[in-house]
Amino acid sequence: MKYLYILLFSMVLVACGNSEKKETTIPETETNKNEIRLTKAQFEGEKMALGALAEYNFNETVKVNGMIDVPPRNKSSVTTFIGGYITKTPLLIGDTVKKGQLLVTLENTEFVEIQQNYLEVAEQLNYLKSEFNRQKTLFDEKITSEKNYLKAESAYKSNLAHYNGLRKKLQMMHLNPTKVEQGQISSTINLYAPISGNITKVNVSNGTYVAPSDVILEIVDIDHIHLELSVFEKDILKIKKGQKILFKIPETSNKTYEAEVHLVGTTIDEQTRRIKVHAHVDNEKENFIVGMFVDADIIVDSKKALGLPNEAIIENENNLFVLTLKEENATDFYFEKVKLVTGKKTETNIEIINTEALKEKQIVVKGTTMLLNNSEEDSQ
Repeated sequence: MKYLYILLFSMVLVACGNSEKKETTIPETETNKNEIRLTKAQFEGEKMALGALAEYNFNETVKVNGMIDVPPRNKSSVTTFIGGYITKTPLLIGDTVKKGQLLVTLENTEFVEIQQNYLEVAEQLNYLKSEFNRQKTLFDEKITSEKNYLKAESAYKSNLAHYNGLRKKLQMMHLNPTKVEQGQISSTINLYAPISGNITKVNVSNGTYVAPSDVILEIVDIDHIHLELSVFEKDILKIKKGQKILFKIPETSNKTYEAEVHLVGTTIDEQTRRIKVHAHVDNEKENFIVGMFVDADIIVDSKKALGLPNEAIIENENNLFVLTLKEENATDFYFEKVKLVTGKKTETNIEIINTEALKEKQIVVKGTTMLLNNSEEDSQ
């Protein structure tokens, strides 16, 4: 019984000691809930970094969307003036062509008939010209009547007009009138590239009949890429020529490209209530493809202000904080949470309004994820 009493008494003393210890720990936690201790080994292991307030550009932007495009002069639809059957199509979509390069060859008996008519008219023209000159000489010498002279003049000029018309048609068909006059008649014609660029559409194959209204090929010259953007009516008065644009192609990458407003539309689409804005791309050598969708920010105003990298900001219970260095010793860092009042925000930085609370202080600007977790554990 003696030993039993001693054991019970010892247990009571231990319980009281734990209670006293707990009572002294709680006030300490409440006092230091905004302080975070971190060893220097942890700091280096998490690749954290210290920095300070710095001056950044903060922009007011108008968010728009649009697409990659080229000017109308850099697009060409290849058609034929006279219908025919395709006999040669050496090109595929994606092929690069130079201006004047052979695209397709067409064949049709109508081509032969046009050349025959031209040759006949050319032969008649020589006779009619001689007759006209003869009648003119006779009329000047009062040997023939004015009626005969005018008749010869009319026949010659009518035939000359027919000759010139057929000659122009041959040139549009890319046939040499001089060779036709020499008797070289062809049943085929060639179509050549009107511009340099890349083939974007091929609508025919060998043996296909194409009419004058049919588009055979389409060529796009991507040497001059631009943006065609759509701006809502409520924002259009903010847009001016020369403003800088930052844009991305969301389907391909997160890389940001630059452009500049070149033209602002003057009419509003009645259905969408949007206005077209044309912009020139700064780096046209990028591998852009016509038709790519873009998200863009038009910078309508800009200012410099003190701020921090977004990576430095900690969000906790709908409030924003940063961690400032309060104290350090040989082995540890002690950080303090400072609540922020913020302004404008960009993709990389955020404006700080209450700068007085952070001036001349070292701030954790990188690796705040681990510190946030520690902060939440301490606050609990």
